[in-house]
Amino acid sequence: MNPLLMTDGYKTGHHLMYPDNTTLVYSNFTPRSIKYAPKGCIGVISFGQQMTIKQIHDAFEKEFFSRPKDEVCGEMKKELSLYLNTDYDVTHFEKLHDLGYLPIAVKAITEGTLVPVKIPVLTIYNTHPEFSWITNYLETIISNMLWKPMTSATIAYQYRKVLTSWMEKTDKERAWFIDWQGHDFSMRGMDSIDATISSGLGHATSFMGSDSLPVIHGARKYYGTQDFIVGSVNATEHSVMCAGGKEDEIETFRRLLNKFPTGILSVVSDTWDLWKVCTEHVVTLKEEILARNGKLVIRPDSGDPVDIICGTYQAQTIPENIKPLTPSEKGVIELLWDVFGGTVNEQGYKVLDSHIGAIYGDSITIDRADQICGRLEAKGFASTNIVLGVGSFTYQYNTRDTFGFAMKATYVEVTEQVGTSIGEVGTMNAPKVIGREIFKDPITDDGTKKSATGLLSVQKDEAGNLVLHDKVDWNAVQVGELKDIYFNGTFMNQVTLDEIRNKIKALI
Repeated sequence: MNPLLMTDGYKTGHHLMYPDNTTLVYSNFTPRSIKYAPKGCIGVISFGQQMTIKQIHDAFEKEFFSRPKDEVCGEMKKELSLYLNTDYDVTHFEKLHDLGYLPIAVKAITEGTLVPVKIPVLTIYNTHPEFSWITNYLETIISNMLWKPMTSATIAYQYRKVLTSWMEKTDKERAWFIDWQGHDFSMRGMDSIDATISSGLGHATSFMGSDSLPVIHGARKYYGTQDFIVGSVNATEHSVMCAGGKEDEIETFRRLLNKFPTGILSVVSDTWDLWKVCTEHVVTLKEEILARNGKLVIRPDSGDPVDIICGTYQAQTIPENIKPLTPSEKGVIELLWDVFGGTVNEQGYKVLDSHIGAIYGDSITIDRADQICGRLEAKGFASTNIVLGVGSFTYQYNTRDTFGFAMKATYVEVTEQVGTSIGEVGTMNAPKVIGREIFKDPITDDGTKKSATGLLSVQKDEAGNLVLHDKVDWNAVQVGELKDIYFNGTFMNQVTLDEIRNKIKALI
């Protein structure tokens, strides 16, 4: 697609609407609110700017600058003339093509940083006076591409915080497990492959487990990852279980155990009767399971995840006169403990035998993850007995408003002609650059949409907190936490996925 079409329709006339001789437009992309954010979120994880700018750069290189000017600008003239019912002038597009690169400077907060709301995570301005229109022409595509990876990275971070807090309470010996406890199951529920990459990479900033294979491509292309990115295990789906027949389900389990004698094998176990699997099949197959050099993972896939994993009976002690608990009252983890046992760690919590485990991957949310870990702890089980598959129920039920992201201009420069006395030569015109600090503050708004003013700089205070300074000069713009990542077609200060992961781990 011609990248000049990757914008809102009203952008196509803005180059004529700025004051005459506007030579610079400076804008920022900022999370403005956590009103609709998941519980516990106090800011956003800076993530995705490098990927987003690379995507925009690649689109312009391939579909605009590398195509003949008459062809690519002629396309815009035809389409916009039809769209606006006028003879659309594409001179400004032709000049951009002649220039041969995107004349913009982009700065960003280092990816992996936790950024409070109202602090810009990206700034952008044009570097050539003839192309002040390009800054906000790119607003739509930046917003379109950037809000999702940053939102998903922030939500993944919140999952990691919750899971880490329960691990520290119940199973510090297996702190490594956190890298794998949140597993990306979201691809089938995302709206496109691009969304899978952007959101899936956001998940991968906090976790190593993922079934979204396009994430591998995205990490290599946009974050230069050469080695390991994400991983998973051999796992069945319902078609596999159904193909073996309901009456012969235990033989399907046995066949799979024999076919995969080592490593982790995840078997979806609620195709028909989850409780039969947990109380009969695994009992019959116990010795075969224990003889494997690996772990069999039981995967429920329906019902209330908290109750399925933890059981519906929540009392910590069972009165003598109560009848034996049913499988659904016990839940999957306790049922597996009844069959396989395990160990009690130094913190006093039960950890299942290493040959058996469980994963749940349907309708998981941050709140449900917290409830699952809390209910397991109350029953004396370590939170690390369960892996959670985090899917589109978490990552697709979000919008740009989840963190109130918006890109707004806060500064412009207008070049004016003024009279200058030049001796006997007389009066000549010389240009004078006038900087104008601009902002928005709607009287009908609750303050969420109020923007910063003028040029911006983000600094750390004595406590290490990020603080926004607006109305600064160009010298202040060049220092601080907003680092150059792109200038006139050239990338700089690139980061890797591992660097981002390490920064996020250090936050917790």
